[in-house]
Amino acid sequence: MKIDLNDTTFIIPIRIESEDRMRNVITILCYLLKNFNTKVILKEVDTESVFEKDVLPQIEDYLGKSLDNLTYVFEQSDDLVFYRMKILNEMIDMCETSIVVNYDCDVLFKSETYIKSIQMINDGYDIVYPYGFGEYQKQVFVDDNDVSEFISNDFDFSILDKKSKMYDAQYGHVQFLKKESYIIAGMENENFKGSSPEDKERFYRFDKMGYNVGRIDDQVYHLEHSRGRNSWPNSVQGNPYMQENFNVWESIQKMSGEELKEYYSNQEYLKKYVSC
Repeated sequence: MKIDLNDTTFIIPIRIESEDRMRNVITILCYLLKNFNTKVILKEVDTESVFEKDVLPQIEDYLGKSLDNLTYVFEQSDDLVFYRMKILNEMIDMCETSIVVNYDCDVLFKSETYIKSIQMINDGYDIVYPYGFGEYQKQVFVDDNDVSEFISNDFDFSILDKKSKMYDAQYGHVQFLKKESYIIAGMENENFKGSSPEDKERFYRFDKMGYNVGRIDDQVYHLEHSRGRNSWPNSVQGNPYMQENFNVWESIQKMSGEELKEYYSNQEYLKKYVSC
């Protein structure tokens, strides 16, 4: 029986740049849609849709063609930079549930972590980090056979445990958020372009502005993948806007809580969204 998370929407921005990233997208979607009665919005921004051609048929083969809880959006773009913040905001604006999950396409948790995170939001938290700070990340190194075994054995996490090593976790991966608070706090900062310090900024902002920030000391499973242009945190190998992003981050760190509220309430990008 599926676990009821019908008040929740998982928003997942994707650009499938490699075979292992494609495998990860297939794995996490099969896991979420098989185990939870929830909504998932997936937005792909790329030159062409890899998802429709290569991913969706495999998900339908596993779950069937009735995927009512999955909303897929494709935007054609030749831009080499993946504007994750803008894409997330567009999906937040589409959400009709009270809880939104900013979800990375390479991560998984055991089912009880999702349940605890939702309960904390319902108990009054505005944002919940569903993993501990420090060595709470399991870096998972798997191939197609490992993933097939994981899925066919009803998502037995001991299969992933055998192919993993512990690593640091801090602010990225996944956040569960109360949608109303997410919007009032300024959604995602579109002044960050591509990969950036947005994960640190998000935590800093919610904490500084006085929101109720929670954390669960559970493990996050990160399905490792090759690094494309949008995965490198520097302007040489990856994002040409990285220095501009760090300038934004530096200026934000100098603001008080009240100054942050003023800053975010006046952001031009918010005017694009009906829910704001």
